[in-house]
Amino acid sequence: MHDVRTVRAPSMLRLAAASLAGTAIEFYDFFVYGTAAALVLGPLFFPTFSPLAGTLAAFATFGVGFVARPLGSVLFGHIGDRRGRRPVLVASLLLTGASTVAVGCVPSYGAIGVSAPVLLLVLRFLQGLGLGGEWGGAVLLTAEHAPPRRRALWSSFPQIGPAVGFVLANGVMLVLSAVLTDAQFALWGWRVPFWGAGLLAVAGLWLRSSLAESPQFLDIEDHARVPLADVARHHWRLVLLTAGALAVGYAVFYAVTTWSLAYGTERLGVSRTVMLTCIMAAVVVKGSLTPLMALLGDRYGRRTLCLTGCTATALWMFPMVALLATGEPLLMFLGFMGALIAFIAMFAVIAAYLPELYEPRVRCTGAAVGYNLGGVLGGALTPIVATALAERGGRVPWGVAAYLTGIALLSLVCFALLPETRPVSAAEPTGRGVRTATD
Repeated sequence: MHDVRTVRAPSMLRLAAASLAGTAIEFYDFFVYGTAAALVLGPLFFPTFSPLAGTLAAFATFGVGFVARPLGSVLFGHIGDRRGRRPVLVASLLLTGASTVAVGCVPSYGAIGVSAPVLLLVLRFLQGLGLGGEWGGAVLLTAEHAPPRRRALWSSFPQIGPAVGFVLANGVMLVLSAVLTDAQFALWGWRVPFWGAGLLAVAGLWLRSSLAESPQFLDIEDHARVPLADVARHHWRLVLLTAGALAVGYAVFYAVTTWSLAYGTERLGVSRTVMLTCIMAAVVVKGSLTPLMALLGDRYGRRTLCLTGCTATALWMFPMVALLATGEPLLMFLGFMGALIAFIAMFAVIAAYLPELYEPRVRCTGAAVGYNLGGVLGGALTPIVATALAERGGRVPWGVAAYLTGIALLSLVCFALLPETRPVSAAEPTGRGVRTATD
C-alpha cells in the first residue's frame, strides 16, 4: 500500500511544477482564442454581420469550447478512473495543442466562405474537449500525491497555470498589437500565438513524460465499471451543487478577461494595448496570491474561503463595472484586481476541495464534470449575455453588474449547501458539521 504522507518535498515540487506547466500551456491555448474572439474573429469570420452581431457570433464560437468541456471531462474522466490519471495528461495536451495550431491555419471567410466559421467551430469544440480532461488529470495527480495538511497548497500549483497561460497568451497578443499595424494584425498577426501552441505542447509532453501515477489510484481495488453512471446514480446532487458553486468564478473571470476587453476597445474607445495591460496586471496579482489563498484554505477550511470569496464577488460587481466604465487605466485595473482577488479566494482551494468531495474510484469523473459544468453555466454565456446587456445600457453597463451579482448569489447558496472537507488533526474539534477527507 502507498502512503501519501511519505512523499518527499522534492518529489512534490517536481510534480507540482509539471502540473503547473501543463495547465499553463493548455489554458494558453484556450485563452488565446478568447482574446482573438474579442479583437478580430468577428470581422474575419462573420463579415456579413453587423459589428455587434459579429462580436456575438465570435463569442458564440468561444462558448462552444465550454460546452465541450463537460464532454471532455466525461471522456477523459472515464480514462482517468479506469486507466489512471497520468494517461489523461498526455492525451488531453495532444488534443488541445493540435486543435489550437489548426485554428491558426483556418482561412478567413473571404477565402473559403461559410466553411471558415464551421471549421472554427469544430476546432474550438476539440479545444474544449481536451481542456475538459486536462484539469481533472493535472489536479488529481497533484492532490492525490500531496500530504493532507498541505493539500490545498500543493494543489494550487495547477491553479496558477491559468494565470500563467493567460499572461503568456495576452503578452504575445500585446507585443503583436504594438509592433504590427491593424491591417497586419488582422491579416496574419493574430495567427502567430496559435502556431506557437505547437512548440508549447511539445515542451509540455516532455515535462509530463516522467510523472509517476497517483498512489491513491494504484490503491483502488474496485474500479468503477462505468464511472459516469456511478456518479449520476450516487453523486448527482454533489455534481449540480459544485457546478452551481463554481459558475461565479467562470463568470467573473471571463467578464474581466474577455467581455471587458471587447467592451473597452469597442464601446469606450480604449486601445487594445491599454486594455490588455490592465487585464494582464490584474491577472498577475491573482496568480501571485494563489498560494497564499491556498495556505489559508489549509488553515481555515476550503468552504470558508469559498464563501468569503463568493460574498466579496457579490459586493464588488457594481463597483467593478463603474470603474471599468471610466476608461481610466488605473481605475480599470483596480476594478479588475478586486474581482480577481475575490475569484482566487474561491478557486485557489477548489483543486483540493473538489477531489476531497468524491470517493477515489469516481473522483476523476465526478470532480471534472462538476468543474466543467460550472464553466458552461458561468463561462460560456457570460461574454454573450454581457455584450447584449451592455448594448442596451448607457455608458455604465449596470445590467452586467446585476447579472454577475445574481450569479454570485446563486453560487453562494450552492457553497453553503456543500460540506467542509479540510482534514483535521486529533486535537481539533470535529463536532460542528466538519468532516475529514478520505486520504
